Amino acid sequence: MNGSTLQSLVRQTVLDTGLDTRTLWIRYYGVGGSLAELEIDAYLAGLQELPPIEQDNLVEALHELLGPAAAAVPVPARSSDGNASTGSRALLALGAAGASFLSPAEAERERLKAVAGTRLLDTPPEDRFDRITRRAREYFAVSSATVALIDDRRQFLKSVLGPVAQNMPRELSFCNTTIRRAGPLVISDASTDERFRRNPLVTGEPLIRFYAGYPLRGLRGWVVGTLCIIDQNPRNFSPSDEDMLRKLAEAAQGEILP
Repeated sequence: MNGSTLQSLVRQTVLDTGLDTRTLWIRYYGVGGSLAELEIDAYLAGLQELPPIEQDNLVEALHELLGPAAAAVPVPARSSDGNASTGSRALLALGAAGASFLSPAEAERERLKAVAGTRLLDTPPEDRFDRITRRAREYFAVSSATVALIDDRRQFLKSVLGPVAQNMPRELSFCNTTIRRAGPLVISDASTDERFRRNPLVTGEPLIRFYAGYPLRGLRGWVVGTLCIIDQNPRNFSPSDEDMLRKLAEAAQGEILP
């Protein structure tokens, strides 16, 4: 399917479903899109084309917002060679935008390829990442800030400030939950959160109470890790705080992407 046909399908789907374009843009941004709201509006109006990866991000956002209703108005994402197909080769070419059509094992295999593609695993600290974690820890006044990559078995910390262990088993890491989300994961008090209150990192050192993490995307939109902040005291997290965390995550993601 060529780009103009996909553009028409996306536009018609938005019109038919009455989907608010700002809501679509916000979700698009949350799944890794990088274009401004005005550019997405221009695309939906037929006035501007998008790069294939941004089309994929927009389609992923559209499917997430429509949920089960998406089956009634299917909009295929555009593959790298311009052909839409249900074959595995075409689906893999969609990157993270095609994740819902892959088995969990296939999606995780592709995600791990993206992690390896960063070429950052087991590399020494670098100031370009440390600047971001320093800014995060100072701005939010928390004990710890990290840029983490999640591979098949562990959490590798490319940058870490504070009492967070290197190469923590993936299953224990809060960030292992964050990488499954389109947007941030915020836990005001982990000791009262049913998902985490029994976690050894909550019941023992470093006695995590507050956590906020934002997913970081690598090649083809796959989530490769997180930017996160941690503290030993419960706290609230305002919309402006979330916006600042997103901006810092964008900076970290910019250093990850080639």
